[in-house]
Amino acid sequence: MPGPLAGYTTLRTGGPAQRIVAAGDADELVQAVRAATEPVLILAGGSNVVIGDAGFPGTVVLVRSRGIRVIAEDATSVTVRVDAGEPWDDLVAATVANGWAGVECLSGIPGSTGATPIQNVGAYGQEVAETITGVEVYDRVQGTRQTIPAADCGFTYRGSIFKYVDRWVVLSVDFRLTRSPLSTPVRYAELARTLGVEVGEQVPLADARTVVLRLRAGKGMVLDANDPDTRSVGSFFTNPVLDRTTYEQLLERSADLGDPPAWPGADGLVKVSAAWLIDKAGFAKGHPGEGGVAISSKHTLALTNRSGTAHTSDLLALARTIRDQVHARFGVTLHPEPVLINCTL
Repeated sequence: MPGPLAGYTTLRTGGPAQRIVAAGDADELVQAVRAATEPVLILAGGSNVVIGDAGFPGTVVLVRSRGIRVIAEDATSVTVRVDAGEPWDDLVAATVANGWAGVECLSGIPGSTGATPIQNVGAYGQEVAETITGVEVYDRVQGTRQTIPAADCGFTYRGSIFKYVDRWVVLSVDFRLTRSPLSTPVRYAELARTLGVEVGEQVPLADARTVVLRLRAGKGMVLDANDPDTRSVGSFFTNPVLDRTTYEQLLERSADLGDPPAWPGADGLVKVSAAWLIDKAGFAKGHPGEGGVAISSKHTLALTNRSGTAHTSDLLALARTIRDQVHARFGVTLHPEPVLINCTL
C-alpha cells in the first residue's frame, strides 16, 4: 500500500504517493517508467531530495538495482560499471579494498551511485566528474537507452544536465579509477591537516577513507539512526559562486567580521563558504526552527528534522529565513543543494 514517502528519504519528511513500484534491475526500471501513465519520480537513496508534505501525485519508482563489474582494465587503471541502485558508500569501500584510487575522499556520503552524476557529488577535494567516463540512461523523450559520455554530461559545481529535468533516468555509471595503494593527491586543507600531511601529498587509501568517515561523522554527515543530526539531506545550501564585483561588495559588507573563507576559480569567479555566511548572519549550530526542525548541532549547512516528526513545510520555513537574512546582511543569495519535489523554497 502506498504510504508517506518520508520512510524513503534521509530527511524523513514527505507525504504519500499515488503508487510505489520497486525496480530490481535496469530493465525493470525502464519498464516501470515506460508503463506509468502519470508523473514519475525516480527515488533511490533519498539522500538529496526534499519531498513536499502533499507527497507526489504519481508513480514513485524505487531504484533497487545492484552490481559492480569491471568492464575494462590495464596496468594502471580499471573501469567499473555500477548499477544506479548500488549504495554509494558500498562502492567506495569496494574501491578502497581493491586498491582503486579516485573516490576514496567521497566515503560516507549517503545515497545511491545513480544519483552521483546528477549532483556531481563532491567532498574533501574530489568530485565524481573526475572519474566518470559515461552515464547509461533511459531517454524518456526518445524512448531509447544510451550512454552519455562524461564530456556531454555538463558537469558543473553540484550540477549536470540531469539535475532539475526528468528527461533522463540513470541506469548505471562508469568510473575509471587508478590502480594504486595510495589516494589521489590530498587537496582539502582540513583533510590534509587531520591526516598529518601537506596538501598535495598522498596517503594509503584506507587511511583517507578512515579519516574522511571520522570527519563526516563529526559533522553529522554519516547516517546514524541514533543521531538526530543525520536526519537531513546533508548540506542544504551550496557554496555561492560570485563574480568579482559581487565578491568585492561582500568584502565591504563583511569588513567588521573579517574575510569569509573563499576559493578563487576561473574567469574571476570566487566560491564563498555558505556555512560562514549563515553563521555570521546569526544562525549558529543548533539554531531551532518551528515544528521540530533545527540547524544541525554539528554543521551549520545541514538543516535537520531533529524531532523526527517535523513537516517539510517546517524545514523550508527555516531555510527561507536563513536565505533571506543572509541576503539582507551580505547581499548574497543562497541556493538549495537538494532537489525539491512538489515544494518550493
